[in-house]
Amino acid sequence: MISITKATEKDCKAIVHIGYIAVEEAHRDSCREEDMITFLETNYNDIAITEELNDAKNVYHIINYNGEPAGFSKIILNTEHVNIAAKNVTKLDRIYLLKEFYDLKLGYELMKFNIDFSKKYNQAGIWLFTWVGNTRAVNFYHKAGFKVIGDHKFKVTETHYNENHHMYLDNGND
Repeated sequence: MISITKATEKDCKAIVHIGYIAVEEAHRDSCREEDMITFLETNYNDIAITEELNDAKNVYHIINYNGEPAGFSKIILNTEHVNIAAKNVTKLDRIYLLKEFYDLKLGYELMKFNIDFSKKYNQAGIWLFTWVGNTRAVNFYHKAGFKVIGDHKFKVTETHYNENHHMYLDNGND
């Protein structure tokens, strides 16, 4: 059984756990181990995630499979992007799934949920950043209909940056 629910502070530990594991698996080849550990310890801890959960602009969702947290997403509605003319666009800031749930198509379910959520709030589309070396994610986004609209260097630590694609999905809200 699959369920997707809005995350609250009670979901902090699950988000930290999933994020720490899934980010490390997806990005371990993008930088030195020390840089990855610094990034994870800075961004996936109880304090950082609780602050994000309590920030009204952030919308977190948890996807559960048979009652077990399998992944999460974070979106921010009405977040402009320099390469997108529309102002009412959603930033998909994070979407992560634990590897043991990949074959169940839960990532697709969570993405579809976020697209529908975005449309419900009259968003013209969804944009995101993704590391160019994460071919699994890049292919996943392409299959969902996202197109590359730009690139930038994402700051991992003070000494390391990764090349990221900017990708956009038009919601077709004309």
